[in-house]
Amino acid sequence: MPCPASQTPDWLTRDLLPSVPSPGVCDWLFNEQSLTRRLTELSNGGFSVIPLREGWLALRDDECAALDVPAGSPGWVREVYLRGNGQPWVFARSVAARQALQGSGLDLQQLGSRSLGELLFSDQAFTRGELQACRYPATWLPAEVRENALWARRSCFRRGELAVLVAEVFLPAFWPVASR
Repeated sequence: MPCPASQTPDWLTRDLLPSVPSPGVCDWLFNEQSLTRRLTELSNGGFSVIPLREGWLALRDDECAALDVPAGSPGWVREVYLRGNGQPWVFARSVAARQALQGSGLDLQQLGSRSLGELLFSDQAFTRGELQACRYPATWLPAEVRENALWARRSCFRRGELAVLVAEVFLPAFWPVASR
């Protein structure tokens, strides 16, 4: 279900953010390395991916704009928790437009509990677009982690006609561990 325009956040690059987060937060929001690898390291190997929901859905307007497809376009949506030592640290939502995904050779339905980020970073054909950040709308989060104004980041990975938009929301349980 598309989010009302009044709830759609402004995804902004670091230089356009109205208030710059602390250096520690910025390091996680704008670091271009694989988040999966960084979380695996931070958790001393206790990293896991827990799928929450995936399937063909209408993409949100902000996602359609980022993927350069018409508003309301159908796409593959995958939502997961990236966990460290059994605790959800990051909520991730990855989307790709149906038309570009079909025939691309990338089968997102087969990922299961594997990390999409690791797949995207291991395929040299994908190029990563600029990182953007926002305060993520609570209504877009699963009920059990719903909280206002959590920091999130997103970037678009492209390979030919295929674009995969990956958004990652840093949950409250993550920051105490990240700041050690």
